[in-house]
Amino acid sequence: MSSAEVQPAALNRPGARRARARRRRLLGYLVLSLLAVLALIPFLWMLSTSLKSPDEVFVFPPKWIPSQLHFENYTSLWRELPINRWILNSVLIACTGVLGHLVFCSLSAYAFARIRFPFREPLFYLFILTMLIPGQVQLIPNFVLMRNLGWIDTYWALIMPGLAGALGTFLLRQFFMTLPRELEDAARVDGASYFRIYRSIVLPLSGPALATVAVFTFIEKWNDFIWPLVVINSPEKMTLPLGLGYLNGVHSTDWTRLMAGDLVSIAPMLLVFAFAQRYFVRGIALTGLKG
Repeated sequence: MSSAEVQPAALNRPGARRARARRRRLLGYLVLSLLAVLALIPFLWMLSTSLKSPDEVFVFPPKWIPSQLHFENYTSLWRELPINRWILNSVLIACTGVLGHLVFCSLSAYAFARIRFPFREPLFYLFILTMLIPGQVQLIPNFVLMRNLGWIDTYWALIMPGLAGALGTFLLRQFFMTLPRELEDAARVDGASYFRIYRSIVLPLSGPALATVAVFTFIEKWNDFIWPLVVINSPEKMTLPLGLGYLNGVHSTDWTRLMAGDLVSIAPMLLVFAFAQRYFVRGIALTGLKG
């Protein structure tokens, strides 16, 4: 047997295959670690800037470690700005948005997934097409509607337009379609209504998908800036992202306190994601498996 025939056989041995798999896995870990470090650089620079003095922000070469830590950049946010009020407003808007999405999106998703009615599929695709409409296009119609209802500069203008969304309905509908129909058929034989099946069977099995919608909605509502800027005038009704705009002046920007405020704004999103990470990852993996 020639050496040319022995070499492919050696490469196909289980030990050689495992070694190649380990090398590929190690290379993948190295690439992902590099990407993770690159993604962390802006956050590390934000943290560094939030602890600097204003004179150190634009020095060259840049200094990653401040010569002196200025924690007063954080304390001054509470001392000079109504940041507690802004945080409470953001919590109110984000939590009501999450609750509205979980209720209304899950109801519509269950109807599209399980209830047969005329034009169900065309209505669903038409509903999904609304995701292609840019949010900027909807600003003027929504503003006119809020003005006609007398809700300008009120919490209703921040809450009501965001109680449901096409993305949440799509994700939940796709997940509901992966659930076994035998459970619903058995409940229907026992006399359960559609709403009883939805409440007692579908929702308890949909924790990952609901967590995914909750995380997406919380991040969207917490970070929303344009819509509150359009409908809110009173400082006491501003959300945190809108209130931090006070630190960005016309002629200058208080970069140190702005970075401190941004880190305060990021903290709740990190906590929400850390709390729901297990369900979030599973929900992303399971939604969209069945069309």
